[in-house]
Amino acid sequence: MKKRILALLLALVMVLALAACSGGGQPAAGDNSEQPPADATQTPADNTPSSAGGAVTLVYAELNPLDTIVGQLAQDFKDKVEELSGGQVTIDLQANGVLGNEAQILDGILGGGTSVDIARISAFALSSYGCTKATLLSLPYTFVSRDHFWAFANSDLAKEFLNEPQEIGLPLRGLCYGEEGFRHFFFKTPVNGIDDLKGLKIRVSEDPVMTGLVNGLGASPTVVNFNELYSGLQTGVCDGAEQPIANYKSNAFQEVAPNLLLDGHTLGAVQLVITDNAWNKLSEEQQGWVMEAAAYASNKNAENSQAAEDEVLQELIDEGINVVDVPDKSVWADACADVVTANLNGNDDLYQQILDMAP
Repeated sequence: MKKRILALLLALVMVLALAACSGGGQPAAGDNSEQPPADATQTPADNTPSSAGGAVTLVYAELNPLDTIVGQLAQDFKDKVEELSGGQVTIDLQANGVLGNEAQILDGILGGGTSVDIARISAFALSSYGCTKATLLSLPYTFVSRDHFWAFANSDLAKEFLNEPQEIGLPLRGLCYGEEGFRHFFFKTPVNGIDDLKGLKIRVSEDPVMTGLVNGLGASPTVVNFNELYSGLQTGVCDGAEQPIANYKSNAFQEVAPNLLLDGHTLGAVQLVITDNAWNKLSEEQQGWVMEAAAYASNKNAENSQAAEDEVLQELIDEGINVVDVPDKSVWADACADVVTANLNGNDDLYQQILDMAP
């Protein structure tokens, strides 16, 4: 009897010992035991390159509608990167300024926001954030033709410009250049030459180059948010504004300002930028797909922009819009010479290199 009791006790001890070992030291389901704190110095997973190359969705912000030249640039980029990656990298394309204007998007990115991964911005937009090279692309009457711009955009010098944000420590990088056509003035009343601009209120963004340009031409620069420009023209807050031809039509500005003056004061140079946060989510292979898609979209933009702009201009003429050409821009350029000098920011040699690329 004693032997039986002793055997039972030994068996019980063995069962308890096995149960303790099988627990593995982990809390049971529903256990509220506090876990050891994570190492505070550990880099968050979404800020480190992914070696696994898992599926990623990137949010792309575009200010204009998709039926514009820059809207097509966005669509080409989206289609190509999704094709190259087999859908592993998808682009959530948000157009029509639903994620804000350029300044709001850039402020969000530079403030640490992660709601935007890729944005199409004006090439000079980063000039307000310390990128002095970017300013050169917006100086009036710099590019004499589309061929001149694309000679720059496909050069080694352009790569230096795209890399400027990284050089000065901004959390984004340039992917490629594109363009949306030359920018022209449009007005509520007919304007036939430079003398007719005197005293007119012309809408500008908060940009010293555009403000200086309008001042140099004898008009009055008036800051109006882009989303309020249509009503501003309608109510007389401003008498005119400037945009590339395709954007002029797609935003229906011809309804309230049916006089288009083809002075071509700047080329609408644009670039795609991606945030460091988004870039670091991608594996090296995915980064390669993004770069290849950007190059593809840029090349398509170069091929299609002139024809797309010509088609829109003809539609405007057929609608009865008053279109005035400015074949000799020398008087206009002379009026803005001081603006160019004031905004070189010590980059005189770089600017001369751009001028020398003219065909």
